[in-house]
This record gives sequence, structure tokens and C-alpha cells, in this order.
Amino acid sequence: MNFGIRFIENLGTVPEIVRFSQQAEQAGFDYVWYPHDIFMKNTWVVTAAVAQATNRIKIGNVGTNPYTTNPAEIASYLATLDELSGGRAVIGIGLHTYDMVEWAGVDCHDILQVTRDTISLIRRLLRGDVVDHHSPNFQWSEQCYLRFKPVRPQIPIYICAFGEDFLALSGEIGDGSLPMITPPASASRMVTAIKKGQSKRTTDGPFDIAGCAWLSISEDGQEAENVMRSMIAYFGPYLEEDALATIGLKTADFDDIRHLILQKDYEKAQQAVSKDMLKLGLTGRPHDIIEQIEELQDAGITQVNLGGPIGPDVKNAIELLGEKILPHFTHSRHM
Repeated sequence: MNFGIRFIENLGTVPEIVRFSQQAEQAGFDYVWYPHDIFMKNTWVVTAAVAQATNRIKIGNVGTNPYTTNPAEIASYLATLDELSGGRAVIGIGLHTYDMVEWAGVDCHDILQVTRDTISLIRRLLRGDVVDHHSPNFQWSEQCYLRFKPVRPQIPIYICAFGEDFLALSGEIGDGSLPMITPPASASRMVTAIKKGQSKRTTDGPFDIAGCAWLSISEDGQEAENVMRSMIAYFGPYLEEDALATIGLKTADFDDIRHLILQKDYEKAQQAVSKDMLKLGLTGRPHDIIEQIEELQDAGITQVNLGGPIGPDVKNAIELLGEKILPHFTHSRHM
């Protein structure tokens, strides 16, 4: 199993996030990811900074969408980051939710076909093709080609998917899938849908199921729990009904929290998070986290992608992960 770590913008300034990324590399993480949202700090800037500050770790975005950013720009960015990082770039194309793009007046309910077209266009550009492409989603002329040669003609493209059909598409055409396994109990359901799509693949090669889990780790379990509440309060109302059902919840259970968030009463929203809602993430002390990750491994997750709050003290949380979590699985892998 590989390990990735995700850093969201509210963990600190960009220089601080770069330092956390350096620490994650030193701790032994294989990947570092940055959720890409249109109204938050630009992750393309962050990945460029991290590329220059690290040497080994693979660097990618989660949820770069093909609506507010044209596939041509995504391909150019990806190839440029790959050059800057010495061949360490990866990317996750897709959406976190429909809502967050629709805030900007974009209808994205044709995401399946748009994603299929986008992946094809990016791959062709990276190969050096002239991409004269005409479809309902993209009208490209014979002038559509990269004016430079990418370091690698094939850069891993993951798909950030949700819902049965989208997850299956990620298995069919992606080099990997980045499903949000919130709650972790939904992982086996996600893997089943992804593998259904994998049965339609026309290419061979490795495929990575990088399950994105929310994490809050601390030697003090109560402190870890308190931090997780902020993540659940903000994002919980946007989660899928089917995923929530795996822990006995439904979207209506978040109605009061959604209202409080809209009123910007974040403290009361966090207080409204129930014990059952805390099951949406990996929360607790190191031994608690190990047990929860083992369950994800058993469900078919091949990269545990840990993010969200990380913990009450980010630096300490990365230390705990590097000293107590990753070595446990490295040892198990070599037994």
C-alpha cells in the first residue's frame, strides 16, 4: 500500500504548506496532494513551489475541473510541473461536488462525457499530437498542440469521481481513481464500482485506487475528535446519500448544520456534529488510525490518501504518521 497526504489551504500560509510537504516527504509519504477549488488558493502555484522544495515525493491536485479550466491549460500546466519536478507530477481530474462549480454559474451535469473527452485531449497533447477535435463539449482546431515537448508523454491522470457511473468511468479510463471515502465504511462500495469500470479497460498497466479519507490524529483522542468536527460541519452536507447510508446517516441529518454554515455560525455547526457523524473520518490516536487503515486495505484501497484537518497540531500529526503509522504498513508489506 502507498500513502498520500492532502493539505487544504486552511492549514496555514502557502510557505507553511510547503514546509508541511517537505516534512511529509521526509516522513516517507509517496504522494502529496492539494484539493483544487475555484475560490480557494490556487494549487498550481502551490505545486510549483513544492516541486522546487522536494526531491522524491509525487505531487498532484485533487479535483481540477475541466469546466472552469480548459483541458489545454490543464495539459500545459501538467507537463510544465512535470518538467519542474523532474517527472513527479500527477493530477486528479474531476469534481468534489456539483455545487462548488455551480456557484460560478456552471452546469456540470454532463461531467461523464466531459471527463471522457478531457482525459483523451490531455493525453493526446502530452503525446505531441495535433488535436483537431470536434464534439459538443470542445471545438478544437489544427492549432491545438503543445509548443514544447513534455518530459514524459504519459503522466498519471487520476479521476476524482463520485456516484456509481462516475466511479466506473474512473476505473475504465483513468490511471487511478481518487474517490472520497467519506465515510471510510463506504470504501468497499467505491472499490466495487471502480472495478466494474476496470473490466472495460483497453490498456494494461497498474491502476491505483487512492481513497481520500479525512484524518485527525493526535495522542489525545478528544483533541483529534474536536478538530474533525470542523471538517464534517463544512463538507458533510455535500456528501452522497448512498455513502452516508453505510453508517446509518442521510443528507437530511445535516440540514441544521447546513443552515448554520449558511449563517456563518461555524461554532454552533461544529457543536451540532453527532457521534455518528464523526465516523465520516479516521479519527483518534495512532493505534486507532492503524486499525481503520487496515480495514481500508482489506476493502481494496491501494493508496490511502490522508487529509482534511490532519490533526490539532499539523507538524506533530505528520510526525506521528511518519513514526507510528507508515512503518507499521511498511513492515507488514515486507513480511
